[in-house]
Amino acid sequence: MKRFLNLTAAAALCASVPAFAQEAITYPAPSEIVAAAKAQEWATIAPSDLLVMDLAPDAAGKSRHVVIQLMPDPFSQGWIGNIRKLATAKWWDGTSINRVQDNYVVQWGDATEKKALPDGLETVPESSYTTPLTDPFAGMLLFAAIVGQKEAADACNRKSEDKISDCYREIERQVMHRDPYGDLYGFYKGWPAGADPDAAWPIHCYGMVGVGRNLSPDTGTGAELYTVIGHAPRHLDRNIAVVGRVIEGIEHLSSLPRGTGALGFYESEAERVPILSVRLGSDAQNVPSFEYLRTESDSFKAYADARANRRDPFFIRPAGGADICNIPVPVRRQTAK
Repeated sequence: MKRFLNLTAAAALCASVPAFAQEAITYPAPSEIVAAAKAQEWATIAPSDLLVMDLAPDAAGKSRHVVIQLMPDPFSQGWIGNIRKLATAKWWDGTSINRVQDNYVVQWGDATEKKALPDGLETVPESSYTTPLTDPFAGMLLFAAIVGQKEAADACNRKSEDKISDCYREIERQVMHRDPYGDLYGFYKGWPAGADPDAAWPIHCYGMVGVGRNLSPDTGTGAELYTVIGHAPRHLDRNIAVVGRVIEGIEHLSSLPRGTGALGFYESEAERVPILSVRLGSDAQNVPSFEYLRTESDSFKAYADARANRRDPFFIRPAGGADICNIPVPVRRQTAK
């Protein structure tokens, strides 16, 4: 099994080597690694997997566009199917941004909670917060092979399938980088995810988009959405559906005035930010093409290693690890090829 994340450590200079024999080594910054990635290491995002939200112009009359990438199969597909129907029905047109809670979320939808929903929306069960894996960690690039653990990870990969799980947990214990919100964590099809031997799930990092809901067993339809604008609220993982991420225009949401009501809700209609339209990228006008750095690529592995161990000139001491939300998957407007 070669699908585990390989984070290769840089060789440290031996302290016993005389100073005159040491040569300065320059390490690239994460941004430099991304900029040097080969064209084939980038994956195009289909326009149909984009959600384009146009807000009312700001006080200076400047237009505000927010672009969301919807999550791929198999995660959260019941809610994403609903979101596609809502966008096609133009349901969000005339709704608003209703909540801005500092260091937490921006939320939007129908403030009156009386707008009729389109027909055919699915009621998604709570079991869909996670996705069963047909075999342990299928398709995941696990973060267990932390810097300096390549040999141990390779040894795990040679074990029988029923023992790989325990082997990787031992690596996690040794390097003390076990995710406190799940057994393991890594990247799945370009998205950060948590996992255990039986299931995987998308996680709440900055810019992720989730589905608002009432108390259990309600899971939300997808009509009420939010995006994270603060420290990653990982305690929400497996409790609320994550359906996408903002890939452009997050500043139009994160810079909004904070709501003064409970949980950051706006208390008057005048405070709310009108939503002019929400469309699928395949139905919108003049939508740029976007691409993301493939998480199975060599450049992403080098980038992840550099994020976990900053060795470029500004840094004095590499951290030796990183929260998965501090390794955002690079997304950019597609360049000409």
